[in-house]
Amino acid sequence: MSDSSTLPPARLHPEAELAREALAAPLLSRAVRLARWAGPDTRVEAGGELAEEQLGAAAEALGLDGDQAAADVGEAWRVAVDAGLVEIADEERGTVRAGADLALLTGGSPQDVLGVWLAALEAVLAEASAPDLGALVDAMAESDGELDLTSLDWDPEAEAEFLDGVLGNLYLLTVGEDATGDTPVPLPALAASVLIPGDMGEPSNDVLQQVSDAMMRLDDQFRLLEPIGLVAYRPVDEALMTDTDEEPAAPVDDTDVARYGMVRLTPLGLYGLRARLLEAGFAAPAVGDLADKGADVLLDGTAGYPPAAAHAETEGWLARREALAAARDLLAAARGTDTGAPLRRLRCQQALALVGPEAEPALREVLDDAELGGLARVWLAEHGARDVPPPPESMVFWLTVDTVAAQLAAEGNSEELRALVEGLAAQHSGFFATAWRVDHPATADVLEAMGRLHPDKKIAKEARKAAFKARSQQGN
Repeated sequence: MSDSSTLPPARLHPEAELAREALAAPLLSRAVRLARWAGPDTRVEAGGELAEEQLGAAAEALGLDGDQAAADVGEAWRVAVDAGLVEIADEERGTVRAGADLALLTGGSPQDVLGVWLAALEAVLAEASAPDLGALVDAMAESDGELDLTSLDWDPEAEAEFLDGVLGNLYLLTVGEDATGDTPVPLPALAASVLIPGDMGEPSNDVLQQVSDAMMRLDDQFRLLEPIGLVAYRPVDEALMTDTDEEPAAPVDDTDVARYGMVRLTPLGLYGLRARLLEAGFAAPAVGDLADKGADVLLDGTAGYPPAAAHAETEGWLARREALAAARDLLAAARGTDTGAPLRRLRCQQALALVGPEAEPALREVLDDAELGGLARVWLAEHGARDVPPPPESMVFWLTVDTVAAQLAAEGNSEELRALVEGLAAQHSGFFATAWRVDHPATADVLEAMGRLHPDKKIAKEARKAAFKARSQQGN
């Protein structure tokens, strides 16, 4: 994922709702309770860990018992310290005090609460990328107390980069054009998305083993990340790991796939990953970012959005404006002869479809406009307006070229565009004999695309000849 490309926009929940989810996340909730439990008699070790003799009282304060209680207390305490809920008051004496950020959870804004949660998330992500504690102890024992990372086969930067890559792909799967947001992703597919190049054919056994190993690493990591509220996770079925000498059978149906682990971002997790992406320099927009911007920014900004996101962004923009004024602003912003203008006009047409009949005067004002008259007639006809003058042939062909140019910019050589090209050639006899004369900056490019996309070789050849004539005319 390149940090120079704009990601699809995220559809975020309101910050107040996300702040409530953050406070309800089990791990942050425990960290907050420990921070409030800590007092003058609380003691920590040199590294900031809660002193061993305090673990019992801390577990009781959290209502924990059993073999896992001490580990859960230690994890919650680390988050409390790293998120600024607890501060070391005196390192020599090992005393603590309430951190400055603890008060924000009750007296701060939703954004303040989310800031504390983001700090807690970073702490958990760092822990998720760390090596297994048992492996660390074994490595130190084998090297007389000296920690040799090479003996662990563990590269801190590579491990963090791998987890970031997995989370980045999970983000894309959540915000992408075909994403539903609440559909979990099978863990093997997520691991493969990072390790297997898209152009690879049948993966080798070595590659499949890498995917299997990565899947088990991710199983451990997502078990750590779920309590902070980043993901909803169904772990790998432990029965699949009982026989280490035998490879698990390939999943055969959806129920079987689920046994290999399923994960999805929560709404809070989507917010958190977007915040991290922005911090890392990625262009990671959110639906609603353009609500207070001008019509020109709206049309340019939504040009690369998936249809559903563009629709939602435009609805939010229109909700803040009076319909007639908004229609006039959109039409004015849609003008232009630059390469992005056709797609702007397409987005304008889609935006105007969301405006009621009160916008009609704005559309009538541009009936004679060479660039806007065609789309204005389409809008008026769709809304049942009367006395709409028929368009001249030159306007019909201009609108046709403009529409195909917009579709090319939006979708590339899609099946929908291929069908449009076939329909145009079939409906208009002598289409290419007239089309090459259209005074539109994209005429030659559109005709070349039609020649490339049309399945009939004879018609494709006509389109290429027309494109040559159009380019020659432009050159003259």
